[in-house]
Amino acid sequence: MPHLPVDYNSQQTLTCSVQHKLDASVYWQLKRDGRDVEVTNGRELAEKNEDLNTSIILRNTSELWAGEYTCMYRQESDCVITHKASGFMDVCLKPNIYISINPSFPHCKDSSDVHLIEAGCEIGNSSENYTVTWSGVGVSAIVDGVSEEGVFTATTAVSCSSTTPQPQLTCTFENRCNQSTSASIEIHMIQARDRFCESEGDWQKTKANFTASLRCKDKPGIRQRKCSSDGKWESEDSECVNTDLYDVLQQASIVDIGQGLLDKNAEKVMSRLERATTNTESINTFSNLNASVSVLHTLSEKLQNQNDTMMDDFLGSSSNLLEKSLEDSWEVKKIDNNVSLAERYLLSVEKIIHVTNITHGYEKKNVEVASQKCSEEKDCVNKVLNTTVKLKGDNPGSVVTAGFKELQSYLPIDDEDYEPNSFVISTTTEKNLDLVEVEINFALLKPRPPHVQIKCVAWDNRTHSWSDYKCEWKGSEGSCECKHLSSFCILMGKFPIKVRYLTEMTYVGLSVSIISLTISLVIELIVWSAVVKTSTSYLRHTAHVNICLCLLVADCCFLASSKPEDLSYVWCKTSVVLKHFCYLAMFFWMLWLSSTLLHQTVFLFHNVSKKNYLRLSALMGYVCPLLIVTVTIIANKGGAEGQYYSKETCWLVYTAPFKGSIHTFVIPVGIIAFFNVFAMLVVIMKLLDHPKTISPAFEKEKKAIVTVMRTVVLLTPIFGVTWVFGFAVMFLDLTYGIMANFANYAFVLLNAFQGFFILLTICLGDTMTREELLRRLKIRGPAPPNDSCTDSTTKK
Repeated sequence: MPHLPVDYNSQQTLTCSVQHKLDASVYWQLKRDGRDVEVTNGRELAEKNEDLNTSIILRNTSELWAGEYTCMYRQESDCVITHKASGFMDVCLKPNIYISINPSFPHCKDSSDVHLIEAGCEIGNSSENYTVTWSGVGVSAIVDGVSEEGVFTATTAVSCSSTTPQPQLTCTFENRCNQSTSASIEIHMIQARDRFCESEGDWQKTKANFTASLRCKDKPGIRQRKCSSDGKWESEDSECVNTDLYDVLQQASIVDIGQGLLDKNAEKVMSRLERATTNTESINTFSNLNASVSVLHTLSEKLQNQNDTMMDDFLGSSSNLLEKSLEDSWEVKKIDNNVSLAERYLLSVEKIIHVTNITHGYEKKNVEVASQKCSEEKDCVNKVLNTTVKLKGDNPGSVVTAGFKELQSYLPIDDEDYEPNSFVISTTTEKNLDLVEVEINFALLKPRPPHVQIKCVAWDNRTHSWSDYKCEWKGSEGSCECKHLSSFCILMGKFPIKVRYLTEMTYVGLSVSIISLTISLVIELIVWSAVVKTSTSYLRHTAHVNICLCLLVADCCFLASSKPEDLSYVWCKTSVVLKHFCYLAMFFWMLWLSSTLLHQTVFLFHNVSKKNYLRLSALMGYVCPLLIVTVTIIANKGGAEGQYYSKETCWLVYTAPFKGSIHTFVIPVGIIAFFNVFAMLVVIMKLLDHPKTISPAFEKEKKAIVTVMRTVVLLTPIFGVTWVFGFAVMFLDLTYGIMANFANYAFVLLNAFQGFFILLTICLGDTMTREELLRRLKIRGPAPPNDSCTDSTTKK
């Protein structure tokens, strides 16, 4: 044995010799703190066996290696004979010193003030008999105080007029081996003109831009609080750690030093960690979570080829740390080398899983693990947390997949426009594969809204962030494919995709459309008396005026609701109701036109009076849309948001095919468009199928029908094609790319310029209207011919 006592942090060799060579197994044992521990090769111990002696080399002596050592030669045949020798090694210790002064920041109200300073150095309970000395710079004589229970005090005085750059106190502890350890503290004076933070609770006056420190009460760790430059307290930063967790962390740091087997030590630490984290109320602070994760991190750095006997406790403690009640304790801040606490947790758990021989699956409350032995003949499929992972690779061996609840919320995201929408899923393989394909079918935490981008991402250990490198979203909700192994997740955009310049195009187009519709109505007012001399022309122009009015109101509402986020729920709902009604009314007026046209064609000599025309047109043009809108509102919880309309779009709701209030618009419009096409075909066939010799009356009716048909033929493409693209916009998600963007641009352009198209085709494109307008404006003198030759004369 070495001479007693030995220096702290020194290398020592213990040797056990025999006189004859023994055919026996050699063991070393250390007895400390009342228990026997087998010592073997480890980080701080090396064992060397020769024929007649055996030695252990201690690389770094500390209090952990002080105690009674026993070497044993064990011979086993018919009986067991043990040859023993023992010796005691004493180690000189060194303390961990916490130094403080009271007051922490002496306040000088006058340059002549002198402050008494009480200093204290705490080392905790120790068996070492230290010699303690005090020294200082810029202070008066130091008087030792009463020392008890590991606390050594002294008193001195500091003058506010001291010319010393910075007063300082130092305590020095010297052990039996004449090794010394020192701790120093500077005394920062608060001068008369200095800013400072007033005393508050346990916190004494503190100089601006300095940080005050206090020992935690009955717990390891310290509390810190900074006084800002303007003399205001910042929030407290506590590093107080639960005593049980602190002990577990200390045990984790020494599992591999050579006292006991690494596997057995790790099992004990995991068992203690699982018990310490079961009561989440006792660990609901960042410092406690940091200590718990540090235990996992420490073990992940030490373990190699571990069996699965500790997996139950390991996954139990890992699951405990992800309890929902601890979410406020997971702070997204860097703790070491730009690594966040959540990232350290993930990497530590992944590494332990990778080095452990897992033979079956485990299900904990917040962590699930699935394992499968795979061959190259078939794909490897694991399922955790309702997420299916299929791995394709060349004989990957054992494939382990782990799923973590809540962890997605704690890992940092660089892109603020995205948020996690799945649990974190990790996959590792027994063998390192150069080429691998991982297909993941995630269970989304919430449904993806329309036009919201989804990114399949994997955790990048180099950038400490999520990356979509070699990962691709397959387009069907949570389906992803990645070309490498990692921890995977789905990020979903917080806002729908915006199509560039769409808003600007809407503003310009709708403004032009509103102006054009206003001009059309003014023109109708100017030429009205001259162009409605017959029932047929009266029908056509009445429908034209009502279509313009409906489209004008709808366009104004469309323009007013172009920024839904700026509207209240009441105004948004009002605009939806008006748009729903006016767009439907516009199509029903077209239906009335085509119905009348079909009636006149089939029943050529059946005349209808103007009064009846007005009654029927009002019924179809306004009553029918009003009934549809009213029933839709009633059926959707009185027009509730999310049922009848969407606040995000200020339009009707589409949830799925044949689901959503939008179908009360789509279905009537589709039926009307189909009927218009059918009516046009019937009319054309009737006009072509007529006798070779016709009467003048039939010729007049034919011309009248052509006039009305011309209006329907022009309006049907204008409105129909527009809403074909409108339906495409509804069904095509913007994540589809070019096709969806084209549909949006086409719909906005056609919808925005509908009024302009009506002005050009139906109003100014009509010969009689144009000539009467020119005459009224005195550009052309003669009155237009009486339209009795082109419009039918019906019974009034």
